[in-house]
Amino acid sequence: MERKTHLGVIGGSGLYDLPGLTNIKEHSLSTPFGQPSDVIISGEINGRPVAFLPRHGKGHRFTPSEVNYRANIYALKSLGVTHILSVSAVGSLQEQYAPGTVVIPKQILDKTVGLRERTYFGRGVVGHVSLADPYCPTLQEKVFAACREESVIVHHEGTYVCVEGPRFSSRAESHAFRAEGCGIIGMTAMPEASLAREAEIPYCTLAFVTDYDCWRENEEAVSVEAVLAVLKKNVDASKRIVRKVLESLPEHSDNPLFNAAQFALMTSPEIIPIETKRALWPLYGKYWGASTVQH
Repeated sequence: MERKTHLGVIGGSGLYDLPGLTNIKEHSLSTPFGQPSDVIISGEINGRPVAFLPRHGKGHRFTPSEVNYRANIYALKSLGVTHILSVSAVGSLQEQYAPGTVVIPKQILDKTVGLRERTYFGRGVVGHVSLADPYCPTLQEKVFAACREESVIVHHEGTYVCVEGPRFSSRAESHAFRAEGCGIIGMTAMPEASLAREAEIPYCTLAFVTDYDCWRENEEAVSVEAVLAVLKKNVDASKRIVRKVLESLPEHSDNPLFNAAQFALMTSPEIIPIETKRALWPLYGKYWGASTVQH
């Protein structure tokens, strides 16, 4: 079934002042999984809806492990978001991904250590959603084309290794990740990507390379100062890319990932606790039917 396309952007707070943004609204939402990172800003550009959420909160208040990823994805879903573009800062683990370039990774290697709430399942409902290919290829192609149109050096390849943080890697870890074939390193891809899949939202990462991590022995180790300097330069580029992506998406979409959980739910609806079913209704209610829960 086709849906009206509604792009959601997760990233820094500097992204929601796009030129031409009209009908601007602020949404302070509460979810069954707690509060999102911050107020969500929504608006339109040439009639196309878009929503912005600062992942770490305004002023960068939350560490990667403290971000409420479940609430963030759930809140965007509740607002009708159909596609998510995740804008992130990453370190490079390969020579070709120079600082200032962009990587659209194809895979994720999760090295987080279990501090983060990472699934909507549990509390009486079991589901197993496939994450073999964590990113939406259709959305990735739109983002790649937008980068090329804006003359941004972009690589559509490689694996994003997601670490717990908030510290940066040791040199031994950086070399180990390189040996595993990883291309870039960051702290926020997971469980953001897997929750988007559970919520049946096509998802893509737009990764701005800020540094060479610390595997280059003849270079200074990564610092916050260096990261912020590159990020500042990338703000305008990210705004242009987001606008291009928004313009290039079809007004309506029937992306197959809209039904990613169709065959993932293992638990019979009749035995799922009412509280759990109500909490997950915006995600899976279409599979359970109105007769299985009282609103």
